[in-house]
Amino acid sequence: MKLFLKGERCFKPSCGIEKRNFPPGQHGSGRKAKIVGYGLQLREKQKVKRIYGILENQFRNYFEKAARQKGVTGENLLAHLERRLDNVLVRLGFATSHAQARQFVRHGHVLVNGKKVNIPSFQVTVGHEISVKEKMKKNPQVVTALELVGGRGTPHWLELNAEAVTGKILGLPKREDVNLPIQERMIVELYSK
Repeated sequence: MKLFLKGERCFKPSCGIEKRNFPPGQHGSGRKAKIVGYGLQLREKQKVKRIYGILENQFRNYFEKAARQKGVTGENLLAHLERRLDNVLVRLGFATSHAQARQFVRHGHVLVNGKKVNIPSFQVTVGHEISVKEKMKKNPQVVTALELVGGRGTPHWLELNAEAVTGKILGLPKREDVNLPIQERMIVELYSK
């Protein structure tokens, strides 16, 4: 199961999951354990946590916020996770992985509406403008990430200005905008037990 943790490498045929789709270790290819029910739901939750790089308590808080909102809980949960500042940097193409985006934010290289924000879980809203500091615009990692995002494209709810290295939030993310292999219904079932 692909988690897209290794940045651009996960989009190429050289991805480890594409090469060998079995658990690591001496007996990995021989194990054929069937997972059903609770195990599938737990695995789906763990997958989403690892994709977005968050811990259990924070994930539970996102779920509780999503459950209190009007609408479908699973879609609300994904919208909260997509609106995290570190995730928006990855979607805009300023970073190749969530870990790299998180580091950029923690080190103070990211500006939201012209003000420094160093909290990766900061929730962006419609109208926010995200940019990187001037010295980071020529950083080789940012330049490489912007080149790579050209082939992938940006979601409809974001607007990218690659020359100025800025992005703008045009709307809230919808379920169709999340092109990751996530079954949010299973997460809702897990937490509703």
